[in-house]
Amino acid sequence: MRRTIRALMSLSIVAALPLLTQNPGPTRSGYPPATLRVGLWTLWHDNQISISPTPEGPLAQRTCEDCTAVSLARTNQVRAIGDRVSYGDSRQAAALWFTGRVSLSAHGESLVLSNPFHVAARNGVLVLDVTLPVESYVERVVASESSTSDSPESLRSLAIVVRSFALHQKHGHAEYDLCDSTHCQLLHWGGNPERRAAAHAATLATAGETLWFHGARAEAWFHQNCGGRTASPSEVWPGRKPMPWLASRADSYCTAGGAREWSANLSLSDLSAALAEGGLVRPGWRNLTVARRGESGRVVTLRADSSEISAEAFRLEVGRSLGWNRILSNWFEVTRQSDRFIFHGRGSGHGVGLCQAGAAAMAASGRDSRQILAQYFSGATVADEATGLSWQTVRGQGFALETLDPADTAYMPSLSRSLAEAERRSSLKPSGLFTVRAFVSTPAFRDATLAPGWVAAFTEGDWIGTQPLRTLASRKLLTTVLRHEFLHALVEDQSSANAPLWLREGLVEAWSGEPTATGQPPTMKLGEVDRSLAHAASEAQSAAAHRAAGWYAGRLLGRFGREQVLNWLRFGVPSSALAALR
Repeated sequence: MRRTIRALMSLSIVAALPLLTQNPGPTRSGYPPATLRVGLWTLWHDNQISISPTPEGPLAQRTCEDCTAVSLARTNQVRAIGDRVSYGDSRQAAALWFTGRVSLSAHGESLVLSNPFHVAARNGVLVLDVTLPVESYVERVVASESSTSDSPESLRSLAIVVRSFALHQKHGHAEYDLCDSTHCQLLHWGGNPERRAAAHAATLATAGETLWFHGARAEAWFHQNCGGRTASPSEVWPGRKPMPWLASRADSYCTAGGAREWSANLSLSDLSAALAEGGLVRPGWRNLTVARRGESGRVVTLRADSSEISAEAFRLEVGRSLGWNRILSNWFEVTRQSDRFIFHGRGSGHGVGLCQAGAAAMAASGRDSRQILAQYFSGATVADEATGLSWQTVRGQGFALETLDPADTAYMPSLSRSLAEAERRSSLKPSGLFTVRAFVSTPAFRDATLAPGWVAAFTEGDWIGTQPLRTLASRKLLTTVLRHEFLHALVEDQSSANAPLWLREGLVEAWSGEPTATGQPPTMKLGEVDRSLAHAASEAQSAAAHRAAGWYAGRLLGRFGREQVLNWLRFGVPSSALAALR
């Protein structure tokens, strides 16, 4: 069973690794931001929020970005007073910054965050934002926006579109980069547990990849269901410049199981109040008709008596005021019956870019993420955000190397030897193909994997990410690191959810020829080993945990034999064996 949980990642730790950070690698278009500031609870307009430390770690508070941090030991009530925040014993500041694990409560909702958190105020309303690594943001949005009908390939295409949307265009927010509502991309802060693992795998597999058109970054959108034909941006948002990769086109995949149709019955009074609240048209109008349609058949503008209004603005305002399940798209007919308006339409969402229903159908029929993106972004290509280069795949025996640097093919023999040696030492054979993604720079590797600075490579399931191969080779680390990571991949291939982290990491250490069951037992107990492996605070702590795991695994191998230990890797270690370790 393969895993895709970041907390259970496998790492290669190399003492000389700090030297690797001196080689950033080539760039062509400037390196993308490593983090994004994302607005939190942006639809709530809270005036007050409760901020508390958690038992898991310290919480620091500052009143300016360069101020000395103070430890926050108790719950802090933060309020908006005009354009300032009140906190503690009626103290005030222009803003507050928090680092560490923080618990937040407002409007009846609670949330725990581990990312840097910022609080400001505007006109008596709190402005909250969280600093997230780009790949963490993409993973959260994919988990929030996807459904059970998605499969790995449709999720990969969605991850690339989500990343492109976040990085390639402005979103109109002065206080942060993106909001957490559908104005930008929906992000459920509490997580979507049933979707998180699949979203994480898709995000990691496409790390750093965005859409490009003729050598320039390409704007991208997605929606739920196009109804059988996508829309061009100018149909939905008049004034948008032409985007050849986003021309309106038929989509037979979306309607393969039947077109999604909908209807709504809204009263004149409700519609009049909603449009007046949004400032679209004053009350008193009586008739609502379609004024103009676009190429796809969607309504571009409506006419309320003599006033012409945007169909997209109409849809959004009705959603905000009367519910998002009323006018699902701009592709509709409208008729009046007495004092009510009857809408019949098809599709769901604005219709621009990736159709999630069509992408899911394409993936189910065997299409991969590149074919899906070609359907919805004609002429656009997938490339690395930092360099504009496309990933190239070179197949070896038992593995595939993904690289941006053609010179990396020179290392294929070394990778083949490393895998063969890992198989010899463990006596394990892979059930499928391993993927080795060699990042072009140390920053790109770290941003994609979120690995700490002392890590040379990273493995999850059958996927291995590495720092630049040329850098590892120049430090004479390439064979050692890749053999170690292939061992991780072989062990993960045999592991079940019942296998403890210390056993999985320990077997790799033992088979790497490092720690064994000889010598003095470690002072670190098994529970502490698992915690330190998953959340090491330093290179020294991580190295100690790996040595301890190697000792325990080596002890099991020496006492019970390889076949029995492999059986425990699949089904869990019995208490009798754990007692022997103690």
